Amino acid sequence: MAAAAASSSLVRRAAAAASRRLPLARAFASGGGDKAKRVLVPVAAGTEPIEAAATADVLNRAGARVTVATADPPKDDGLIVEAAYGVKLVADGRVADLESEAFDLIALPGGMPGSANLRDCKVLEKMVKKHAENGGLYGAICAAPAVTLAYWGMLKGLKATCYPSFMEKFTAEVIPVNSRVVVDRNVVTSQGPGTAIEFGLALVEQLYGREKMEEVAGPLYVRPQHGAEYTMEELNSLEWKCSGTPQVLVPVANGSEEMEALNLIDVLRRAGANVIIASVEDKLQIVTRRHKFNLIADMMLDEAAKMQFDLIVMPGGLPGAQKFSSTKKLVDLLKKQAESNKPYGAICASPAHVLEPHGLLKGKKATAFPPMSHLLTDQSVCEHRVVVDGNLITSRAPGTATEFALAIVEKLFGRDKAVSIAKELIFM
Repeated sequence: MAAAAASSSLVRRAAAAASRRLPLARAFASGGGDKAKRVLVPVAAGTEPIEAAATADVLNRAGARVTVATADPPKDDGLIVEAAYGVKLVADGRVADLESEAFDLIALPGGMPGSANLRDCKVLEKMVKKHAENGGLYGAICAAPAVTLAYWGMLKGLKATCYPSFMEKFTAEVIPVNSRVVVDRNVVTSQGPGTAIEFGLALVEQLYGREKMEEVAGPLYVRPQHGAEYTMEELNSLEWKCSGTPQVLVPVANGSEEMEALNLIDVLRRAGANVIIASVEDKLQIVTRRHKFNLIADMMLDEAAKMQFDLIVMPGGLPGAQKFSSTKKLVDLLKKQAESNKPYGAICASPAHVLEPHGLLKGKKATAFPPMSHLLTDQSVCEHRVVVDGNLITSRAPGTATEFALAIVEKLFGRDKAVSIAKELIFM
């Protein structure tokens, strides 16, 4: 009951984070019956992957039918999008092929030059303008409100926010608001990767109403106080030593949780770590947990297994965690890492379904996805969002994924670096 009360408190605060909702926006949640809401998330070269993934994931959890479409010109590699920080995504289709389609929401992720590439897509501009003229809900995050929507003249007379350093790019017709999420009429805007879940939840509330938003927010385990400093529970403090640039292995599988995987990859690469994304499947392309987001790994696990890593860290997602647990080569790498007293970690389902059954939590304290924490032998610190015990780091859920990644940055690079990145993300 205490956990439920805490979750309810988190939901209420998440809801309060979205600023200045106007009654007109309530119309989006009415009508439609059981028909799934259609959502377009356009992406392009340089799109911020955390923002794209979080938007798609959160809306998918609400029951929306999400289409991720590339606004890039046709290329030889098909629907592959080179997003920011070396992340390769595979879109569901092309914006150019969707011009005649109707959507309930069009939500633009940010990133540069991603936002500029979206801006320059004439078909997308035409679609969003027509959608807005028909009273449709639209939104943008990070650089996209200023670089894309304002440039198209779609924020005239409206309150809006964006990534702080892009505020000056708002045209004179925009009413700038320095808030994490702003809702005005049929437009939702937000500030950056660290506000992406809040942005997604605000979109859910506008599309489906407050009750659905709270239902979606609960299992995410969002932060009790948005914008506050991240914290971690550290036991048996141990310096994580690297001989040079930290080498990090992030395994991925079909069913891995996209927000957790992409937070690890994005944040650690921002910090300067060399992050290798390795597929444990039989091909490089994997399909993630919620949106069926397609992600291209850097290499197969067999190739990665020949390398030395300072840290091996796993995202969650139950199907992905189960695949990790049954992949002998990965389990052997984890055991070797632990035996060498080198750092390893996991979030969400992976502590309970990978580390625990293979004896990798023996003598260690850890946390996990709360509905799975009963599977841990030692549950004494499960209430903490991030737990570090010597060379082991664990965390709870998609809503703790950024804190998890920042705690890793702190252990590898120091507190100052982690705080700097947290501020860059607009996480704190």
